[in-house]
Amino acid sequence: MIIVHHLNNSRSQRVLWLLEELNLHYRVQHYQRDPVTLLAPPELKAVHPLGKSPVICDGELTLAESGAIIEYLVDSYGSGRLKPAAGTPESHDYRFWLHHAEGSLMPPLVMSLVLSRLEQPPVPWWLRPLARKLAAGVRGAYLQPLLTQLLAHADRQLARTGWFAGAAFSAADIQMSFPLEAARARGVLNAEHPRALDFLCRIHARPAYRAALEQGGPYAYGAD
Repeated sequence: MIIVHHLNNSRSQRVLWLLEELNLHYRVQHYQRDPVTLLAPPELKAVHPLGKSPVICDGELTLAESGAIIEYLVDSYGSGRLKPAAGTPESHDYRFWLHHAEGSLMPPLVMSLVLSRLEQPPVPWWLRPLARKLAAGVRGAYLQPLLTQLLAHADRQLARTGWFAGAAFSAADIQMSFPLEAARARGVLNAEHPRALDFLCRIHARPAYRAALEQGGPYAYGAD
């Protein structure tokens, strides 16, 4: 049986969703973040040296990284589901968005989260204005323009194809869900991105998405 080492409020929620979409049997091993640092507990390092989630165990295989896990599960158990046929234009879109989610869109969102904490740092009061000024400068000069470009690109793709890899729902949509959820939670995905907001409404209505939330527990997209 597949075991999902699931950290609360983490990207491993996507793995649970994919398993539900594939109708596979699995078991969830739950882990809780440190309430102060929000980091994963040290117990996860006993599963994988990086001590992060998601991690799955399937027989003798232990596999980390969201994209690698998604590719493995779809290739091993999908039987052609949730992935466009090889060599089609949709397959190229599928590969791009599957890797774009973590390679391009998530890094500035994580940096935005770090800066939000820098704006209220645990430092002497006389250093706080400097920290806030630094955070505002990075956000205005770099992060906001980059996120505007990336989210507009995602919105255009959805307007063009319906889902990220064509007219059919695929694992690329599962992978892209987390950064879009996080972007909305942090206020950068808004009415300027109507197709992306509609995408979130559509995935929330999927029975497998709701079943995965029941398995994973309460979820806050601002934590990871």
